[in-house]
Amino acid sequence: MYTNFFGLNEKPFSITPDPRYLFMSERHGEALAHLVYGVTESGGFVQLTGEVGTGKTTLVRTLLLNQMPDNADVAVVMNPQITVQEFLLTICEELGIAVPEHKHGIKALTDALNQHLLSAHAAGRRTILVVDEAQNLAPAVLEQIRMLTNLETAKQKLLQIILIGQPELRDLLDRNDLRQLAQRITGRYHLEPLTREESVQYVEHRLRVAGALGEVIDSAAKKEVFRLSQGVPRLINVICDRALLGAYSQESRIITKRLIKRAASEVAGELDRSPNISRMAMALGLVGIAVVIASIWSVTQESGSVGTIEDPVALQTPVTVSTEPPPVEDSNNSVAAPETPLASLSDELALSGELTTRDFAFASIFELWGLEYTSGSQTGCSQAAAAGLACLNQRGSWNGLRQLNRPAILTIIDNDGGSHELVLTAIHDDSAELSIGGVVVTHPVSEITAFWFGEFSLLWRPPFGVPVSLSPGSRGAEVLWLRQSLADIDERYISDIIDNDVYDTNLQIIVREFQRDHRLAVDGLVGQQTLIIINSLLESDGSPRLTAPGPAGV
Repeated sequence: MYTNFFGLNEKPFSITPDPRYLFMSERHGEALAHLVYGVTESGGFVQLTGEVGTGKTTLVRTLLLNQMPDNADVAVVMNPQITVQEFLLTICEELGIAVPEHKHGIKALTDALNQHLLSAHAAGRRTILVVDEAQNLAPAVLEQIRMLTNLETAKQKLLQIILIGQPELRDLLDRNDLRQLAQRITGRYHLEPLTREESVQYVEHRLRVAGALGEVIDSAAKKEVFRLSQGVPRLINVICDRALLGAYSQESRIITKRLIKRAASEVAGELDRSPNISRMAMALGLVGIAVVIASIWSVTQESGSVGTIEDPVALQTPVTVSTEPPPVEDSNNSVAAPETPLASLSDELALSGELTTRDFAFASIFELWGLEYTSGSQTGCSQAAAAGLACLNQRGSWNGLRQLNRPAILTIIDNDGGSHELVLTAIHDDSAELSIGGVVVTHPVSEITAFWFGEFSLLWRPPFGVPVSLSPGSRGAEVLWLRQSLADIDERYISDIIDNDVYDTNLQIIVREFQRDHRLAVDGLVGQQTLIIINSLLESDGSPRLTAPGPAGV
């Protein structure tokens, strides 16, 4: 939009972690040195922490693309909110370790991993495990990580581990029950925000990379950017991107301090760190967008006339906007669909970028669960856990979302590579409803698919308050619940002994049949996906659902 106006090759302040834009401040240089040490020295643990938006993910991508030794095999775990078995299985998949379906137990996975590490060591290769967002790891998974450090030869560790996370990771590892793990960390680094001088250099660096030949943001404006952002790179990007857009709209070639202040006020949702986010405020923030969208439709339907907006003040509550316009009658009194759509998803993303952050998405999905989301204290998943819910973060398909039947946060990538978090509230036959900051819009599934690459997060209510993973040999109340629940769903899933609290061969056969019927991985392991679908079929926990699920195959 504004790139040609300023003579830029691309948008310089995109919030996507592009290693080309890495600004090597003194702090970032030290952090990268710690990471490089972790992948080049034998054995040990490296821990990198930093506040949200300080550049941790960009550093990791730079490490993976440019700093890895030629003899390194790397396993990257981006979704740490998983069980111990899922964690081990993810590592095996990342390293290309073939594990038979009937050997997905913790011992079998650990044995397979150990054998692979020994073979890699014998071939002169290093194996490195990188865990991002590690503050979300469950204590049981952290303990398993500690056990992985026991995989060693007489002279060195076979697995090098890098934990990357927010400051909460330091608090987590300070727990007394995790002291054995903390004692094994050989390198720690906390990434601080940029100084004022570094912030100015950061802005100039990103503009140069994007192709700027002259001054675009004046010196006073750069200092104001630091004051408003306190040196947090992500906030610098948000403010500067909005300022460039504002200057373009005013045909101003230079960004001034006044434009920076105006931009910051427009993206106050990004900068305001007060703890509570009101969903109604979010919805009202999008009322203007809804009015604009409605006026677009009005204009397209009036031949050559200028559409007007009638009484925008009347729009005082969240609204539902459909991109499938109402039918109109032709001259023969038959119903025909208008040729011009109301607004595209791409247009809506461009209009509402500041309302499609993770915080706003969690606030919306918490509202569906009857909960209040608090920004700036704990992650959304941590707050969900405190309310007896659990997060499922993974990649999937429309089929999978229909099966799980829960509202979900979809990660949407726009045409400029920007990331947006929208809440999927319903799936119909060929269309789906998305909540953008409280305003519900409807789009064809095919249109959303062009922007959604399968990444989603959802909340669900574990039957025993915390996620569990059941496998052959498990015993207790959870196994009894599993037997009874499967029997309630379909008589074909009734166990031979309904009150047996041991996960035996008979139950494993039933679970496999259930998984096959519902297009799950047929492994006999009862993880989060299997439990969510059981809950959905029981319809007994009062969870919000994706209404009117359509047929499979979308």
